[in-house]
Amino acid sequence: MPISKKLALDESQITEIMTSSWNCRIATIGPGTKINLTPMWFGWAGGRVYIHGRGQKVVNLRRAPSCSIVVDRNERFPELQAVTLQGNAYVLEDAAAEAADPHLQEARIQMGRKYNGGHGSPAVANPPPNNATARGDHGRWIVMIPDSIVTWDNFKLAALKKS
Repeated sequence: MPISKKLALDESQITEIMTSSWNCRIATIGPGTKINLTPMWFGWAGGRVYIHGRGQKVVNLRRAPSCSIVVDRNERFPELQAVTLQGNAYVLEDAAAEAADPHLQEARIQMGRKYNGGHGSPAVANPPPNNATARGDHGRWIVMIPDSIVTWDNFKLAALKKS
């Protein structure tokens, strides 16, 4: 059964969740069609998800760009809010591709602020951007462009039951 549009998040709620939640989960198609599901830190800029990662998810996306990402918050069912994105992702293979991306710098600044102090060190007043760059065989920026976004806000369930 599809999710009621009456439960959907509005644009400001989507932006707030995507810019303040720390973790997303990205599902890629692994070797032998097995699903590889990985929690990651991420940025949101220009309607795209930015992840700097390495390893199997990068290898998977080079081979098969189709992926899904979910960002959710809260634990109890009546309080769940989520954004699920489906689409294709590409890998920024080098510094030139990073420089050419129209939204990467915005995502780097946002991630610097969002994860300020997140590695166990004290937060600083003006955090630097996330300046990670292509390294080794698989350390890369992943850019996911959604072609489908489904959201829900279970806080709205009570109002639905009354109508």
